[in-house]
This record gives sequence, C-alpha cells and structure tokens, in this order.
Amino acid sequence: SAELCLLPAPAVLLPPLPGLGGPGPAEVGLGALPAELRAAVWALVGDLDALFTALGLREESFAVGALSRVIAAELASYAPARNRRRMATGKASVVFVDRTLDLAGAVGHHGDNLAEKILSVLPKLPGHKTDVMVNMVELTALQDTDETCSIIAPGCLAQPNDPAAKALWESFMNLKQKEAVMEARRHLVEAASRENLPIKMSMGEVTPEQLSSYIQLFRNNLKALENHCGLLQLVLATVQTLKHPQTSKWDNFLAFERLLLQTIGESEMPSVLNQLLPMIKSYDERTKDDYTCEDFLVLLVYMYSVVGEIKSGKELDTAEEEVKKALVKAICGEPEPSPLLQKVT
Repeated sequence: SAELCLLPAPAVLLPPLPGLGGPGPAEVGLGALPAELRAAVWALVGDLDALFTALGLREESFAVGALSRVIAAELASYAPARNRRRMATGKASVVFVDRTLDLAGAVGHHGDNLAEKILSVLPKLPGHKTDVMVNMVELTALQDTDETCSIIAPGCLAQPNDPAAKALWESFMNLKQKEAVMEARRHLVEAASRENLPIKMSMGEVTPEQLSSYIQLFRNNLKALENHCGLLQLVLATVQTLKHPQTSKWDNFLAFERLLLQTIGESEMPSVLNQLLPMIKSYDERTKDDYTCEDFLVLLVYMYSVVGEIKSGKELDTAEEEVKKALVKAICGEPEPSPLLQKVT
C-alpha cells in the first residue's frame, strides 16, 4: 500500500540465543557470528540498500537488540549505501528489532485485521512470499471439485491496475474486520449496479454466503467479470478466509491468550501447563476445533514469552515433562507431519 511495504521474512536471521556455548548478547559482533548468519546479514544489507535506492531514500537506523545493532552498523558502513545517502532526496527511519525480544508479538493473535488473516490462512501464491492464492472456481461454470481447481489460474491480492480493488485492500489493512467486510459488500454492490446486475442490497451483518451470492451475479457476464476482476479476487479472498477453519481457530487462540495472561498473573507456570495438558490430543482423538501439534508449539512459545522469570523447581519439572510426553506422543501419531513438524523432528 502507499504506507506499508511487506518484505519476505528472512528465516535464517534469528539472533543467536545466549548460553549453550553461543556468544553472550554483549559480545556479538559480525565476526562472532556463525558463517551462515554472517552471509544472511550481508544479504539483508544488500537487499535493503537496493530497496532504499529504488525508493530514493536516505535512512536513519535505530536498533533494539544485539543482532539488530550488527545489521544497522553494517548498513551504515556499506559503501554503496554511503553513496546513496549522499544522493537521496527522501528520508526514512528504520527500526531493527531482534525477533527473540518480541516472540509473543510474532505468535500472538491480537489483530482484528482482515488483511492479516487473509495473509495467514490462504495458501501462498507459488514463487511469492507475501501474496496468496485465491481460488477462482466460483466465477466459473465448473463443478467445485478439487480435481478442477488446478485448471484455473489462482487469483491474488496484488491488483495495481484496479482502483476499486486498491481502495478495498487499503480498508482491509486499516479498518477493523467487521468494517472491512462491510466495505467489501459496498464495493461489490456499486460494481454490480454499474453493470446493471440484479442486486438486492441487504442491511445488517455481512456473511460470507451473502458475499458469495453477490459474486455469483458476475459469473455469466464476461464484460462485468473483465471490468471488475481485481475487485472480485479480493472479495473471493475475503469469503475463503472467513470460511477457513483456521479463522475460527484464530478466535480460540485469542480467547486462550487472554485467559493465559490473567491466569499467569494469579498462578504459577506449573498450574498453567497442567491446564494445557488435557487439550493436547493425538490425531485420532482430535476434532476440527481442537488444537494441532503446531498450534501447541505456537501457544507454548507465547506462554514462555509473556511469563517472564520462571521459578524452577520439582513441580515445574514434572509439569513440563508431562507436556513434553503428550506432545511427543501427538507428533509421533501424525499420519502426515507438516513441513514445520518434519523440520522440528
């Protein structure tokens, strides 16, 4: 959007953790980093410089955390960057934050934001890190079976040539989910009215089924389809996200995280882990509403990130051991482990 540029997340750029023979936070310089991490830092510095060159920017860098300081220092002393800063007309502030200082932010579900949910739940567009595949079968006369889906090229979120779609995408990012979904309906109704399609405007809450029924109106009208293709892709992305099982789970996550914050204030970590234990179910016992192994890893990262200092002791060791056992059993029982679980194991 005009204000926000999403970059692919560099997976190898995690700060080295203190302890376990790694360097302590104070002593991290570029030379102290493992070779793979050094290469990743140089690659990021080069990429950022190329981006700022394209945007005509001279940056002022701020760093929070040891690795961030290394990256900011490398960018400051990078020879091509020095030339660019002399020539650049625009200004930007860049804040680098070590991911390990904000793990709760990376795994939390606090955003009431449609764009975030679309980007989280829909499958990635092949070859892209920050765009998704939108299933376009609904706009065709084909029967909606999995076999036919691959025949039709997927839609996506980037619609630079459609002003209505660009405006709608801005709403997805800047408004609360409920308001953004109403914007999607408004844009659809306006587009249908312009094409003289028989649309019945209804008030009240917007449902995915209602949006689908509006989309169906465009289906047999090739001219209308062509005129509003970008907009229809964004509304289809909305429908598919709202119907996605991961979206209802999002709300469960949020409720559990809130409960956790209250509980941690009142009780110790062992009792919180014991509450979690009965929820860890193996593949055969799970229903679609239960948490998967991956979900538990995310919840555990969140728990240990928000709890602060943990009092160690026999009770904690026992509780952690039980959770580990249950998780290992669940992971071993997965018929088709996801790529993440394969990596973990």
